[in-house]
Amino acid sequence: MRQAWVVVEANLPVVSVILVNYRSAEDTITCLRALRDDLDYPADKLEVLCVDNASGDGSAERIRAAAPQVRLIEAGSNLGFAGGCNLAAREATGQVLALLNNDARPDRAWVRAAVDVLRGEPTVGAVASKVLDWEGRHVDFVDGGLTWFGMGYKRHAGQVDDGSHDAPRDVLFGTGSALFVRAELFAALGGFDERFFMFYEDVDLGWRLNLRGWRVRYEPRSLAYHRHHASMSGIASSREHYLLERNALAALYKNVSEETLAKALPAAMGLAVRRATARGEIDPTQLEITRRGETEDDSPVPVDRSALAGMLAIDQFVELLPSLKESREQEQRARVRTDADLVPLMRKAMEPAYPLPRYLAAHDALVEAFELHEVFGRPRKIAVITGDAVTERMAGPAIRAWHMAEVLAAEHEVRLVSVNDRVDPPETGFDVVAATRRELGAHVDWADIVVLQGHVLEMVPALKRVDSTKIVVCDVYDPMHLELLEQGRDTDDERRAKDLAGVTEVLNSQLQRGDFFLCASERQRHFWLGHLASLGRLTPGLYDSDPTVRSLLSVVPFGLPSAAPRRTGPAIKGTRPGISADDKVVLWAGGVYSWFDPLTLLRAVHRLSAEHSDVRLFFLGMKHPNPDVPEMGMAGQTRALAERLGLTDKFAFFNETWVPYGERQNYLLDADCGVTSHFEHVETTFAFRTRVLDYLWSGLPVVTTDGDSFADLVRGEGIGVVVPAEDPDALAAALEKVLYDEDFAAECRRRIGPVRERFTWESVLSPLTEFCRDPRPAADRLSATAPLSRAPRPGTGEAVRRDLALLREYLEAGGPVEVARRASGRLRRLAGERLRGR
Repeated sequence: MRQAWVVVEANLPVVSVILVNYRSAEDTITCLRALRDDLDYPADKLEVLCVDNASGDGSAERIRAAAPQVRLIEAGSNLGFAGGCNLAAREATGQVLALLNNDARPDRAWVRAAVDVLRGEPTVGAVASKVLDWEGRHVDFVDGGLTWFGMGYKRHAGQVDDGSHDAPRDVLFGTGSALFVRAELFAALGGFDERFFMFYEDVDLGWRLNLRGWRVRYEPRSLAYHRHHASMSGIASSREHYLLERNALAALYKNVSEETLAKALPAAMGLAVRRATARGEIDPTQLEITRRGETEDDSPVPVDRSALAGMLAIDQFVELLPSLKESREQEQRARVRTDADLVPLMRKAMEPAYPLPRYLAAHDALVEAFELHEVFGRPRKIAVITGDAVTERMAGPAIRAWHMAEVLAAEHEVRLVSVNDRVDPPETGFDVVAATRRELGAHVDWADIVVLQGHVLEMVPALKRVDSTKIVVCDVYDPMHLELLEQGRDTDDERRAKDLAGVTEVLNSQLQRGDFFLCASERQRHFWLGHLASLGRLTPGLYDSDPTVRSLLSVVPFGLPSAAPRRTGPAIKGTRPGISADDKVVLWAGGVYSWFDPLTLLRAVHRLSAEHSDVRLFFLGMKHPNPDVPEMGMAGQTRALAERLGLTDKFAFFNETWVPYGERQNYLLDADCGVTSHFEHVETTFAFRTRVLDYLWSGLPVVTTDGDSFADLVRGEGIGVVVPAEDPDALAAALEKVLYDEDFAAECRRRIGPVRERFTWESVLSPLTEFCRDPRPAADRLSATAPLSRAPRPGTGEAVRRDLALLREYLEAGGPVEVARRASGRLRRLAGERLRGR
């Protein structure tokens, strides 16, 4: 046990704690002593850096004398909190930066609790500590809020800490007084924005982290205590107002989208002026022309500094615009999340923040005039793209895409896009459009999230690029390469191998690019997990944070409507010549493809018809609605065998077209059982027979061949009969049981009810709807994603000792030649890592 504990401790990352001092040496020394004496974290994994911001009062000397173990960095001038932290971060060697105000003190578990989160959750870029006042009674920071005009604030600050904020949660930002950030990520973002000097640099950092797809996680076990605003002692409130006003505008300008900026920025600037005049109690009508006296009064007018602060803040915001514009362009290029994604993290975006009557009136007027409620409540835009025809007659891929769009449209702005030129949809509440390959890019650009199927990714090369920031959901419910193994049997070997390689490459591209994947069953999930593992997508970081890997790959089977089927017209019985109202109808509810086995079914019906002259087999659709899908050889074989057995139009009937999707219930309601039969092969093992769901929807007992996931369902739930592959006698007996054993059929129908509820579209699509409520890039697609490595960073004493030990080992093993060989191999490996990191 002791040895295991030592190994765990050795694997902890080095944490660099950063403090900034400005003329408050006593507070700083108190904090440094607590870091030295009170932390539950290995001392050899802790680096403490203190920046003295040119205090000029002897602070540096006092700190050096009191804490000689601390790395003291003396700045040449006062860089502010932002600049001081950045200076220390550039000197730090740890993989984690821990920012702590010099007037704060850490709880014993402050570091360890935060590191646990960073190591366990690879999508967390920063950990926000819980911060209480010095006595630990009142809240300083437990959550962050952001107004539409860019001002961040600490929610619940000043309230008694009653334990109601002790649950971890995602936040927009953490307070810089106690914040942990991945060092690589902090560097990639350029650290704090030093133009802020102090105030809102932490808001801006958290905002940028979230926009780039990282999470900021509030962790209450990481606790610190803070003497609030000790660092602001001696600074006039007007200067604080000035910094808050200016920095709020800067953060807003940098981080919101073009669409949001066009409305929010002018409103925010107008509100800043009103806030200034209301705070300074300035008469806003004093220059009205109607108030002129007999003589013009040009005497100076006193302006309160608190009012002047707001006006000068706007002036200096304008002064910063040239450099802010460059930062804005960089942030907008790098963002992967929308403003709408972040609205929940803003908590109360429409909060006015200041209780001044004239100010509140202006706030309401600006919100209405610029329609800001719509801006900050904009629905997310989702494009669902299919390659299938979207018409009254739809096949499986289009049906699935249709219902995805329908369910998502309840919360988002959805556009169903088909790259097939046959688009003539039923009436719906969302947009349905056809798009050529050239037009597809515009729909992708419009969307915040793209949900795609089949070959669609190949049609949008920009989506496949490494630097693409679009959120992509890949629906891989159809293992196309396994289908092709069966479908291509009629082609020559060279063509078949080429087609298979092409389809496999298409699927691999999706598996390498996607942020979230959908499959149709647990069997499929195991299959796709193997694919993802072989492509390197199952990283240790992902596994450690989510051992189930459902945050990357989730099961979304085919679904069925929540409303029970209702007849809208005649269909089979008493309508189709040769089928009377009293006949027993066996329904084949789908196409006839190479991987199915309708031949065994025809032989079973032939045998059953010798005993029961009222049995009728009905094939629902022989011609696929998508003209790009050719008729397969199995369809011809089926017609030919029916003719040879004398079944055609007597006991076996073929609907040569395709039943409209909105009319299929009429055919289902005329059936007495549903059937699906297939061969025993790999395609069957991982297939998901969508026609079986229609059988459940209409309450039909099911007869199915063994070997696929639905056979497991039918057997486990007792809703029909499962038979061996290619066994006509067993299949005939099963059909006889469900058609003529009334008690058995009734029990099957009773059992179908609760099973059906599990497969409604609303239920099965819940993983997709949950993901779309909070969409993020996959963990391994985030930038600056190096793990908190077990190996020490170069330059540390431990790294030097390790390298010396290796040198001795290589010398003993083979002398200088072995050292040279090992060194060259290491250089090649490092070069490869750098290239992969580009």
